[in-house]
Amino acid sequence: MNQTLSAYRIFYEVARTGNISKAAKAMAVSQPAISKTIARLEEQSGIRLFDRSSRGVRLTPEGELLYSYVDDAFGYIEKGEDELRRIKEFNVGHLRIGSSTTLCRYLLLPYLKDFLKDYPHMKISISNEDSIKVMKDVEGRRLDVGAVVLTDTRGSCRFLKILDVEDIFVCTPEYLRNLRLLEGEDVDIMEHGNIMLLDKDNLSRKHIDEYFREQGIAPRRMLEISTMDLLIDFAKIGLGIAAVIKEFVAAELRDGVLIEVPMKAKVRKRQAGFAYLETNKNEALKSFLQSAG
Repeated sequence: MNQTLSAYRIFYEVARTGNISKAAKAMAVSQPAISKTIARLEEQSGIRLFDRSSRGVRLTPEGELLYSYVDDAFGYIEKGEDELRRIKEFNVGHLRIGSSTTLCRYLLLPYLKDFLKDYPHMKISISNEDSIKVMKDVEGRRLDVGAVVLTDTRGSCRFLKILDVEDIFVCTPEYLRNLRLLEGEDVDIMEHGNIMLLDKDNLSRKHIDEYFREQGIAPRRMLEISTMDLLIDFAKIGLGIAAVIKEFVAAELRDGVLIEVPMKAKVRKRQAGFAYLETNKNEALKSFLQSAG
């Protein structure tokens, strides 16, 4: 830009009022300063922008053209300022959240419910993604916050812990009873059972695979399923033994729909919560973390 924003603001006010004196009063600037600024604009553009008369000033055709663009520009600026005021006054903002379907249901939704009571005008965008993709998108600033179950790898993200979670193996009482009838009471459940796991690239699956390696477990029959919700549903219809997060099947365990399969050693506990970048200064994110914390 050959001119500063203040010079175009002066041009805008003079054109709008049609009078240098009125423009000077509106902007709390001296009349000579206003006149010098207009003269400088005309000199640098090589075009007369105003016709002067004893009654004031009037835009030339060229001045009208410039004014149409300056008017649009300041209109957008004023619109932006109004939007900022609205955000401040009504707690309006935009929060981009990533979560798997299961974590959205069991972890995110309870917090969103309370959060939106305090910030009813907040715009929320939720992306349904697996935890690996969520972490990458948070690190790449495509998301503000991600609901994740944490493994040992945190990357560049900070983490707000909400609760500890425990991975367990579940099935219906009938499935375990029938398996023992077929293979004997001392049956090796992991060898003879139909073991249902998440896809191999899933973070929870990687955690279970690590547990299998540590315990020397090598399931013979495995069924891979894309979401934990489906794992739970398949376990409930007696299709096999599913590796799930205990806290997400609390109701089914309490009601006896599912039972926990006994294992020689427990799976190491993990943490569920919200991943975010500390360098992300989004006020909506700050409000959400304060609410969740």
